[in-house]
Amino acid sequence: MHIQVLSSGSEGNSTLVRAGELSVLVDAGLGRTEMEARLATARLAPGAIEHVLVTHGHLDHARSAGIIARRERAMLHCPENMITHAAARRSKRLSAITVNKAFDLPSARGGDVVRATPVALPHDCDPTVAYKLEYEGRTAVILTDMGRPDSDIARQLADAHVLVLEFNYDPGLMTTGPYPFVLQKRITGDRGHLANEQGAKMLEMLASANLHTLVLAHLSAKTNTRDLALEAAHAALARLGLTSQVRVLVASQHEPLENLAV
Repeated sequence: MHIQVLSSGSEGNSTLVRAGELSVLVDAGLGRTEMEARLATARLAPGAIEHVLVTHGHLDHARSAGIIARRERAMLHCPENMITHAAARRSKRLSAITVNKAFDLPSARGGDVVRATPVALPHDCDPTVAYKLEYEGRTAVILTDMGRPDSDIARQLADAHVLVLEFNYDPGLMTTGPYPFVLQKRITGDRGHLANEQGAKMLEMLASANLHTLVLAHLSAKTNTRDLALEAAHAALARLGLTSQVRVLVASQHEPLENLAV
């Protein structure tokens, strides 16, 4: 299994997962033209995607999910209350997920099957889920848009080999940044996003001996920096004694990250 973050940030999020002959897209938060450009950059031929998964209904995750699913003739998997969402209705093939219940993503091109588990997260769009993706003994976890660390959620998402984890904002930069107070309160609340230190705390609960690659995701362009997010992540890994074991990367809003083996 391979995982490639195509875009990450407030302007749009999307991650491509490849397992044998099977290609799965998790979120499609960019506009159609840019999503198609990112898929082309990833050297994915039109029609290669068989499943599109959506984490929640906010447009930076769902904007072109239905359009891409329709173009690819893929099955769109989303929470039931998103079936009538404008972003989902454009798809001709829809499947409602059940939160906290695993389901299979089979390939019509062969015997490849990815097991997907949607785990509920505290966020101000109900439901919002993280995805645990398993294939032939390897596990990837995509976890963003979470208001607070939670040990029960960490247990459900444990044992990832590759972890994509939100490090959204720095509290100091949030206070002095351009956002109005109401938006600051939303982002920093228990149903908002993870600050760097909260992301680090979640990392400490999630990390296991399996973890070899950590991708810092959903960094705010206005209230965070790469250096601050990396500092928090490296400190957490040092406390766990995993500094030499885990490679740490930062996902970009503007270009796909490298294709990572899980």
